[in-house]
Amino acid sequence: MSLTYLQRAAEYFEPPVSNEAASLMKAAGMTPDGWQLELMEAHPERALLLCSRQAGKSMTVAAIGLEQALTKPDSTTLLVSASQRQSAELLNKVRTLAMAQAAPIVTEQLSVLSMKLANGSRIISLPGRAELIRGYSADLLVLDEAAWVPDSLYESVRPMLAVSGGRLIALSTPFGKRGWFYGAWSSSERWHRTKVTASQVTRISPEFLAEERRSLPAHVYEAEYECAFGDTLSAVFSTQDVLDALSNEVEPLFGTYSDEGSTDSVIVPLFARQVAL
Repeated sequence: MSLTYLQRAAEYFEPPVSNEAASLMKAAGMTPDGWQLELMEAHPERALLLCSRQAGKSMTVAAIGLEQALTKPDSTTLLVSASQRQSAELLNKVRTLAMAQAAPIVTEQLSVLSMKLANGSRIISLPGRAELIRGYSADLLVLDEAAWVPDSLYESVRPMLAVSGGRLIALSTPFGKRGWFYGAWSSSERWHRTKVTASQVTRISPEFLAEERRSLPAHVYEAEYECAFGDTLSAVFSTQDVLDALSNEVEPLFGTYSDEGSTDSVIVPLFARQVAL
């Protein structure tokens, strides 16, 4: 029997790489959807989840967070949202998954706001106030309802990954064409992007969506169920109108002007500079 044949046989019978996060969901009686499996298997360093309400995005990151804690001893997973209540609710989903496992997951500490496993890993829910959460380091950083997370909070938590080189997952429904989440989703930056509309979720019936479409204002339905970034209602002009009004062919009304021999510069109307000259 040739060595090549033995190698091929070994490859054939080699068990597939396990998806721990998916296994945690299955043990809790939940069957992961295709997009959930794809995200869990991809293990992206930076991920944006733009999902309909009730698509399962929170349970997905709860499973990923618990997987991180179980497989990476002494790791720290931080759950951040715009409010303490929201991040605590996400931690509760992690706890629900842990309690549903056939083999008990041993915890050393357990509270409403945090849990610590016997292997030293911690999962902590934090409030959406930058001044209260500085000083943490994270191996996995989860931003729940990320479209509602202020830019200042987002900017203050990113450095938590500087030393660990950890992962960042942001999940949300849209909240208009504003804020860092919309900017990141619309940018060309390196993000693993996942979009899931309500019509792709088999647990949401077409009849329910038809009723919601009749009952809700169009912009609300489109945001909550179709993942559409709409213009804010208070906007005088639409985003597209503003973009259409921009042109590189028109000379700007204002420019920077410096007096000869001076290091100081001021912004003045160009026509005023021309008059002065």
